[in-house]
Amino acid sequence: MSQSPAMRSTVSTVQKEELAKALSELHKETLERLSEADYKHLKKIELWGRLCTFFGYATAWILPNPISAFLISIGNLNRWANMAHPILHNGYDKVPGVPERYTSQGFAKGRRRFLDWPDWFLVAGWHQEHNRLHHYRLGEEVDPSQLEKNMRWLRESIIPMWIRYTLVAIFACIWKPIYYSQSTLRELRTLDAKNRKDERYKAITSKSPKCWSPFHSEGQNYWFKCFLPYFSLRFILIPALFFPLGTEAVISVAITSLIAEFMTNLHSFLVIIPNHTGDDIPRFDDPTTSKSEFYYRQVVGSVNYRTGSDLNDFFHGWLNYQIEHHLWPALPLSQYQRLQPKVKALCERHGIEYRQESVFRRLKKAVDVMVGKTSMPKELEQVTTNALPTKSRPLAQHS
Repeated sequence: MSQSPAMRSTVSTVQKEELAKALSELHKETLERLSEADYKHLKKIELWGRLCTFFGYATAWILPNPISAFLISIGNLNRWANMAHPILHNGYDKVPGVPERYTSQGFAKGRRRFLDWPDWFLVAGWHQEHNRLHHYRLGEEVDPSQLEKNMRWLRESIIPMWIRYTLVAIFACIWKPIYYSQSTLRELRTLDAKNRKDERYKAITSKSPKCWSPFHSEGQNYWFKCFLPYFSLRFILIPALFFPLGTEAVISVAITSLIAEFMTNLHSFLVIIPNHTGDDIPRFDDPTTSKSEFYYRQVVGSVNYRTGSDLNDFFHGWLNYQIEHHLWPALPLSQYQRLQPKVKALCERHGIEYRQESVFRRLKKAVDVMVGKTSMPKELEQVTTNALPTKSRPLAQHS
């Protein structure tokens, strides 16, 4: 295993504070600029995804084929990455004229669960695992998306390297129902147990067989609230709608839907997994204690892909603006396009490294960490001034 040296930052506290001040001013200007145009942009992106879904299913019944599967897959990814992701981060709550169903209070709630966002996991679980823990404990040991920690079992195994890469490839095809669904449920159970002050929470939230068994409450949540509802919708109900065209049409749609699911998993793995992983992305030992440190970590702990046009960003799921998104999660997609060059310029001006590379180059770096070929460095420098109480950690939510 290639060991990366511990990363001792040469960035001073003053540099971080100056950057935070400039970023806060930029954020303030952005909030004042929000308009109905941001909502119209979201509707355009939603339309693109719905058209992909429509034409995918409109041709899937003819015979199983990768083109129809790809279109269905793009529609699936769009509902998660370009719609659910920013909306559930409160990205459109302050946009003038936006309907309630495009806000965090109305999207995918109640009866709209499978209409707005059909997927393998619960909205509440996603909110706890991603919106709270990942965004505000980025790169720490408690970050649920800390890939080096999560793949420790493989990194430290005696499995030959070529088999490790093969396992990662298989995992990429099925990671949403196999990993992400369980991860979000686990964090939701942990939160519920803590709220109830249940001393057993460590046991019931562990990665145990109970989480997969339909005979235990933990497993029942997975099977009856996550896996079976989505599976029934995608692979039984939707194909059954084509029954008037014949049994072969139903089978064709079912097979094409299955191919599309593998594609969605691969596509989402490609644009999500490399965002915070690589031998040049630091991990952090302690929670942030200041606004300047929070901003600093979001920049150096994240990486952007190629940015630019709506079409490019659509296929990246807008996850190519990961730095800007982590600085300010509660912003519309359209604002990240304006902010990106300004944030990059500010980082360069204040001597903070801003990483932006091809998604495929970043994928290679992330997978190398997953299999144990490389490791992520440790960020050792700690902020010693302007400390804030630990309970004030989620600073960027309202900054």
